[in-house]
Amino acid sequence: MRAALTLSLSLSIAAAAAAQTPAPAAQHDHNHDAAAPAPAAGGLLAGLSNDDYVERILSGAPANLRPSLGVIRWKADYTYETLKAGTGRLVCFDRSGEDRRNPVAAQCTSIGSLPRVVQNRRFRAESKTNEEEQAKVAAAEKNGTRIKPEYGSPWININGPDAKTLRTHTTIAVPGATPQSLGLPDNNKQGGAWVMDGGTTGAHIMLPGQ
Repeated sequence: MRAALTLSLSLSIAAAAAAQTPAPAAQHDHNHDAAAPAPAAGGLLAGLSNDDYVERILSGAPANLRPSLGVIRWKADYTYETLKAGTGRLVCFDRSGEDRRNPVAAQCTSIGSLPRVVQNRRFRAESKTNEEEQAKVAAAEKNGTRIKPEYGSPWININGPDAKTLRTHTTIAVPGATPQSLGLPDNNKQGGAWVMDGGTTGAHIMLPGQ
């Protein structure tokens, strides 16, 4: 049920973004992007009022889910302002203002995974290239300082360079899990769900079609 709602939400947000956001090429994204054109400072939503920001972020969500969704706005010091308190644990936010993100870049995840989001944002801000960023991630994983996401939390990423080429990518965080512990394959050859990055803090369930 939760996976179905997550997929419904991700597809709906993507549809709304395509209808409302003037932007530009989608990319595969787990918790980071591959190389992407840098957006204008602050991102496309930087100039919006808080009310307009919330409306834009939630406009694609199913009406029955909107009351449960929280919306936050990140600040330069890695803290955030809660613009809309949700009744559930899922929060959504813009991240087009980060370096090397697509002009359209939004993410939804559990509030329990926000500490990892902060670490992700720091690693990106402190890196000039994706290779440098991934070196920081690998070092943190190795020395035990990599922050775990909340087990079972979704990562819903919506990315694209324009309204016609958005991509929505949804995974489920299962930090520390392995294909063996979950009874799932480590590849998509069977056409169903599978585990990627097993045994690490970034272990996650890949969904069919993702």
